[in-house]
Amino acid sequence: MGFDLPGLLAARRDQGYELHARHLNPQLPRMLHAIGFDRVYERGEGCYLYDRDGSRYLDYLSGFGVFGVGRNHPVVRRALHDVLDGGLADMAQFDCALLPGLLAEQLLAKAPGLDRVYFCNSGTEAVEAALKFARYATGRSRIVYCDRGYHGLTVGSLSVNGSAEFRRGFDPLLADTGIPLGSLDALEAELRKGDVAALIVEPIQGKGVQAAPPGFLTAARTMLHDHGALLICDEVQTGLGRTGRFFGYQHEAVIPDIISVAKALSGGFVPVGATLAKDWIFEKVYSSMDRVLVHDSTFGANASAMAAGLACLAVIEDEQLVSNAERTGKALQDALKDMAQDYELLADVRGRGLMLGLEFTKPRSLKLRAGWNMLQAARHGLFAQMVVVALFQQHHILTQVAGDHMEVIKLLPPLTIGDAEVKQFCDAFATVMDEAHRGTGLMWDFGRTLVKQAVIR
Repeated sequence: MGFDLPGLLAARRDQGYELHARHLNPQLPRMLHAIGFDRVYERGEGCYLYDRDGSRYLDYLSGFGVFGVGRNHPVVRRALHDVLDGGLADMAQFDCALLPGLLAEQLLAKAPGLDRVYFCNSGTEAVEAALKFARYATGRSRIVYCDRGYHGLTVGSLSVNGSAEFRRGFDPLLADTGIPLGSLDALEAELRKGDVAALIVEPIQGKGVQAAPPGFLTAARTMLHDHGALLICDEVQTGLGRTGRFFGYQHEAVIPDIISVAKALSGGFVPVGATLAKDWIFEKVYSSMDRVLVHDSTFGANASAMAAGLACLAVIEDEQLVSNAERTGKALQDALKDMAQDYELLADVRGRGLMLGLEFTKPRSLKLRAGWNMLQAARHGLFAQMVVVALFQQHHILTQVAGDHMEVIKLLPPLTIGDAEVKQFCDAFATVMDEAHRGTGLMWDFGRTLVKQAVIR
């Protein structure tokens, strides 16, 4: 009996949700059924998904930022076929393969002032490496992070996670410390204690889509260096063009000591992460031949991941996706800000490039307050979830709520979108907002269903 993947998929094409319920995280299918997201997708291309009925969905989620160059990009696909067809001697472990060196060279060319790269398999692993490198290089133990920051879910990265809902029940974690995003006074107070190795910060927080205040990274780096500590910029989601610069920190004239990269570097195919740092930090960590494997990963620089990364960087360059993110992001943000003047429920439109947040607020009019208060009494964040569901079910646009207990939705489309996709989203969002401001209709009926489910939970 040979292995026939197309035959296996065809024979069991309707069993995905059943198998997840039986063998994987049982809450995922329950949640997807509850909010009506239980589609069976069979194909992805560019910024669209297609379900088994042939219906098309505009992807404003891009796999939490993985599909920066879109889904199934032919250049990345060809690179992976070339790796497989080439029969490369991959992961010999005791060799210096060419592809990791080439990808490191390309990444460092986009990050002037950084010198070396460590490759791993994911964003949380890239953060783990950054934390370990900072602690070893400085000889200090404590990391400062920002409230609501998100850096991954393994134990080290969870210790610098600023969201209590992820940390709860996994104690004890590392003894790290949270400060308000942008607070130099709070950072100074922690640095005076003398045990801080580094500050880790996202240029734009994924949870809530809050950007670091202008000048904060630059001032923080100066303060950190004055106290013998390091600046780590987590670019797992903001990197590779997402914000209209290749890296998010490049909106300021600052050079971090360490950055973490992942998600879009995969090209949407092979998990990959990278930690970029200054030479002296690597020299400290890998200080002798005895320490050559002191921090390493078996699969970290495998040929498929490296080829996908190289192809992804080529696509970003050839298709000018960084400038496209800046241009289309501005067009999208300007259009949405214009809408905010007409909708009292829409409080804020923020972000950079193609990483935007839409925040909703309590309405002024008595007509809408009853519905809003009903949702808030059940669970903060249900209105944003209601908008996400309406965009999906009525307009086939995939988005997400930007964090637990937040009235914010996040827009994170592929960097390949153009004017047509901007218009499609804006037209759909206007329709959803019109319905929301009527205070009646299918959207509010679904809101009452969400309330019942929240009360039951």
